[in-house]
Amino acid sequence: MLQEKTSFDMASLALSVKQWGRELGFADVRIADIDLSHIEQGFQAWLDAGYHGEMDYMAAHGIKRTRPAELVPGTLRVITARMDYLPQNAQENWRAREFSRLAEPGEAVVSVYARGRDYHKVLRGRLQRLADRIAATAGQFGYRVFTDSAPVMEVGLAEKSGLGWRGKHTLLLNRDAGSMFFLGEMYTDLPLPVDAPVTSHCGQCSACIDVCPTQAILGPYRLDARRCISYLTIELKGSIPPELRPLIGNRVLGCDDCQLVCPWNKFAQRSGTADFDVRHGLDDATLLDLFAWSEEEFSQRLEGSAIRRIGHERWLRNLAVGLGNAARGGMHGDRDIVAALTARGNHSSPVVREHVAWALARHAGSENQ
Repeated sequence: MLQEKTSFDMASLALSVKQWGRELGFADVRIADIDLSHIEQGFQAWLDAGYHGEMDYMAAHGIKRTRPAELVPGTLRVITARMDYLPQNAQENWRAREFSRLAEPGEAVVSVYARGRDYHKVLRGRLQRLADRIAATAGQFGYRVFTDSAPVMEVGLAEKSGLGWRGKHTLLLNRDAGSMFFLGEMYTDLPLPVDAPVTSHCGQCSACIDVCPTQAILGPYRLDARRCISYLTIELKGSIPPELRPLIGNRVLGCDDCQLVCPWNKFAQRSGTADFDVRHGLDDATLLDLFAWSEEEFSQRLEGSAIRRIGHERWLRNLAVGLGNAARGGMHGDRDIVAALTARGNHSSPVVREHVAWALARHAGSENQ
């Protein structure tokens, strides 16, 4: 445990922690206390409504998510950090380019965050190095690092620490960086001085709500994950509800629409690390290109990628939906698409077979159906 320090020492250490964090590649580092009682009722209501869908881990720990000291005993503060992930070579008009690819039915659109290295590994490694620097200066202390893992209320803690404010789409927004960044946390027993939260700057804007393809954003700060394309293409393990499949379009992993349309993302910052640069042409791939990957190719090409976590079965399921939707985007009955789908018609997975059959039916039916 850390030796007893004066308040002056803690203030000095807090400044050093923020500086070290920036040196390690974080765009910003802040400190929050652990009182999240103000969001407990809303979180419980969200769970009670079933909006978490099959994400049983969200409900498994219940309110413990809003009580950091119950997850990691002895926790007094949470050091929060954000890291920009827009690729270093992203064009100035990157949002317009993303929207243009969504309008091309043969393109395979992968969420920007998933095109490079697995962010879990990147952020956890940097947070661990930050912890090592703290220990080297202040002595051994209690801590645990997280990145989109364990029962942690990331946005609530980041908002409380002043990293930004919760947007109406439920993601964190920052005036200088929009929302194209990852969050990470360090639970610690250090009694560091805390930072003040910032005010919201969404105003009357409802762009994120209006643009959602599946109307998953029910209203300001209310997300039904069961309708969210990110949930449907990543978290959902079985069949995608047939009524939602046409709304997914050519989005094969995740969905960025609510971020692309957000005015604050004109300030999105390029990443300071090459880890999030695009790999394997995932910013310019076609549905047919990716659908042709064997399970071995999927595993090899996506080694070190967050995409690999969904497995080849869900990968093919998502791509089959995209290929089916191409039938309503000007590629009805396309010979190459029909041939590719037919070749997967006897796949060992019933989930893949179901979605392939659905896609083939789309191409066999009326173009105006």
